[in-house]
Amino acid sequence: MKRIHAWARLGAWVGALVLAGGCRTLPEVPDLSDQARATPTVATSKGAMAPSRAKALLQKRWAHAAPDLKTLAAQEEAATGVPLIAGNKVTLLFDGPQTMQAMMDAVAAAKDTINLETYIFDQDEIGLKFADLLIERQRAGVNVNIMYDSVGTLTVPQAFFDRMRAAGIHLLAFNPVNPAKARGKWEVNNRDHRKLMVVDGKVAFTGGINISSDYANSSLFRSRSKPADEKDVGWRDTHIRIEGPAVAALQYSFIDNWVSQEAGELPERNYFPPLAPAGDKIVRVLATRPDRGFEIYKAFLVSIQEAKKSIHITSAYFVPDRQIIEALCAAAKRGVDVQLILPGVSDHGLVFHAGRAFYDELLSNGVKIYQLQVAVLHAKTAVIDGAWSTVGSANLDRRSFMHNYELNVVVLDPGFGNDMEAAFREDLRNSKQMTLEEWRKRPLSDRLKEMSTKFLDYWL
Repeated sequence: MKRIHAWARLGAWVGALVLAGGCRTLPEVPDLSDQARATPTVATSKGAMAPSRAKALLQKRWAHAAPDLKTLAAQEEAATGVPLIAGNKVTLLFDGPQTMQAMMDAVAAAKDTINLETYIFDQDEIGLKFADLLIERQRAGVNVNIMYDSVGTLTVPQAFFDRMRAAGIHLLAFNPVNPAKARGKWEVNNRDHRKLMVVDGKVAFTGGINISSDYANSSLFRSRSKPADEKDVGWRDTHIRIEGPAVAALQYSFIDNWVSQEAGELPERNYFPPLAPAGDKIVRVLATRPDRGFEIYKAFLVSIQEAKKSIHITSAYFVPDRQIIEALCAAAKRGVDVQLILPGVSDHGLVFHAGRAFYDELLSNGVKIYQLQVAVLHAKTAVIDGAWSTVGSANLDRRSFMHNYELNVVVLDPGFGNDMEAAFREDLRNSKQMTLEEWRKRPLSDRLKEMSTKFLDYWL
């Protein structure tokens, strides 16, 4: 599986070098303090709430939140243009085995539709089991649509997908590597990195987990002993399960991406059933693409800039741009507890060393860095001030923000924030802190790798 990830990254990187005419830049995020008094837009299954109702709801839900979530939500909406969605149930799925079981249970219970979007759909034990289950539901009359990335599945035999297609499943290879197979414009550098499954238009799963046995290994970060063999090291990732009105926004993101590939219309089904409130969580769905407004990037920056107490980030591929580095350093200098959990073991050496090129600056400014030791870190999560949380597919790197189709869900809720903090602390127990003194004693060979990869960070 590590070989597949390396191929996937390398394929996209080579495509970028061949096709791109120059380095694009991420947008400046302006000071949005003038939005502090605005009431954020709150959407429901029946449309946007009146401002007076939205204000009353937010005051009730966030009455005991330590930070001013209303201010942050208003500034984030000003930056992204995306409204909040009320009335959702959001369940944190803390590891691969838990996520795989929950997703398979949902597939087995599907009555009408299954829309699956994934970067990797591997032909291994879990991939085959998942494929068999999807085929069974298709034959039972459920409409199954699968969108998989053609670089992420570069080494997966075509016969694996042909078997599902022969069973009646509709499949779409996103942005084919072969230009002869492209529908419309050939954009090999723009990859679909999202992970999303929507069942019956009523329940959705999203986060960082692909369809692969790597994520279904036992939770090694919870194990009492470390694996004896490197090949037995599992992957540490995070997903969420969502019910309620936000599922419609996630369903729309799938259909919009399918149509953008000029793959034709999906089979007629009820993809948008009525969605009653399922819980009390208020969320923001950020589905980004290369030709749009960098919403995930802007949401990260605004939340970091507004942090009052804590910034706890878990990032698999950490190659931040200058604005994010400066925002993290500024937060630490104003007394915010800034902690980053980054990989101690990585599936991609170039990204690993490119990210470490920023360690000296971050450590010097008071940012605490920890490296996860007992698993390959693949999670992309953050919790800020214990109340603003995000789980999704986007890494803190320019590839995610500028070249990939990504999907993150922001949850503004202290209760969910508590769950995220508990997950962060559990990972912290299995991580080693990197001190500035220790960092400056690293070998010359590591320094040379960091210097050489730093110049490639745009392509990684």
